[in-house]
Amino acid sequence: MENQGVIDLAALYAQVGDYAGKPVTVQGWVRNHRKQKAIGFMEFSDGTCFQTIQIVYDGNVSDFASVQNIRNGSAITVEGILVKGNRETYEIQASRICLEGDCPEDYPLQPKRHSVEFLRDIAYLRPRTRLFQAVFRVRSLAAAAIHNYFQERGYVYVHTPLITANDGEGAGNTFTVTAAAPGTAIKPEDDFFGKPTSLAVTGQLEGETYALAYKRIYTFGPTFRAENSNTKTHAAEFWMIEPEICFCDLQKLMDIEEDFLKAVVAEVLEKARPELEFLQKYAGSNLIEKLETLLKSKVARVTHKEAIDILQKAPKEFEHPAVQGEDLFKEHEKYLTEEYFKSPVCVYDWPKDIKAFYMYQNPDGETVAAVDLLVPGSGELMGGSQREDRYDLLVARMEELGISVEQMDWYVNLRKFGGCTHSGFGMGFERLVMYLTDIENIRDAIPYPRTPGNCEF
Repeated sequence: MENQGVIDLAALYAQVGDYAGKPVTVQGWVRNHRKQKAIGFMEFSDGTCFQTIQIVYDGNVSDFASVQNIRNGSAITVEGILVKGNRETYEIQASRICLEGDCPEDYPLQPKRHSVEFLRDIAYLRPRTRLFQAVFRVRSLAAAAIHNYFQERGYVYVHTPLITANDGEGAGNTFTVTAAAPGTAIKPEDDFFGKPTSLAVTGQLEGETYALAYKRIYTFGPTFRAENSNTKTHAAEFWMIEPEICFCDLQKLMDIEEDFLKAVVAEVLEKARPELEFLQKYAGSNLIEKLETLLKSKVARVTHKEAIDILQKAPKEFEHPAVQGEDLFKEHEKYLTEEYFKSPVCVYDWPKDIKAFYMYQNPDGETVAAVDLLVPGSGELMGGSQREDRYDLLVARMEELGISVEQMDWYVNLRKFGGCTHSGFGMGFERLVMYLTDIENIRDAIPYPRTPGNCEF
């Protein structure tokens, strides 16, 4: 094969046998440059795959002295012959190395293991590290897997608004959107939209309007929540996946959640093996085994009441006692998934008073047809429900909670104009990325984290 110009490392490794012994040209960055008197070695990456390649040069390279002055982080073009090295790996014997972009001696990413806290302060550079090359490639592949799953099953991808006049969860904690100058009073009637508006916390409600036209839809985009929390699992800006399915009750929804999660995990396992192996070693975990075990497992199903009963009878003491009618804590989720069931768990039929207004009210008058999918190692990964499709009951519930029926008549009217049984779930994308990578902090699962007091870059 004759050299056809610059080749990406991904393409080179995919057809390495065809390129062996042939001239190649690559472009990318120097990760590490080790220099000796008559020879030099560069660890080279171009970002197109997780693998790097070693560039070897000696006195036969053009302008040897200038090449020896190339520093870590510099952008280069390399021409040379692809050959097998001493350890049965391939390397490029360089004939010419051209400096495309210099890098100073105080370049922050020197060849050593940096803390994630240090790297957050230079978030614009952290994609160049091995750790974040792995994390964000897994993120990219997971996003593609999500789209593949829904597109292959006839779902329509809907872009729901990021600016909204309603709080979909009914829980507050929203960011106000205004055209008023900073420091001036906001008068909604004089403001841009003529009414109070905020950044969306969910695309679900608008998504339902399209589901009732297309049968199956999904949203996948950024959402915002002004919750003043500094935990490892909270961010002010995050991405959500929210499918809505018509003619679907809660039991069928749980089937879809399980199938969806396993399909995404399977595709990431198939396409990101080098990244997962690195992340497993970095975290000192059993990441790959965890993901492979998930694919083989059957997701258990238990009502919220049954889950509380199990927790109350557990042969251990929890920091927060399990109480009927109240939410689960992380330690409860951990016990259910890792000790009692030893598998993912769907906890369904939740107390009405701790769930959102739009959830289907069960005949007992005390619970709603809601479900949380819990997974070993991470806890809650998805939350969903069958939606309340009975006009009178939805209106009564909204009035009970003080939610304006008039302001949301477009949503309520869906129950009058050809409504049907329908369900959906939401999954925080960063939570999924954390699960797929064993990264412990949501700040390291999104390119530029937005948390209280932090809006850099």
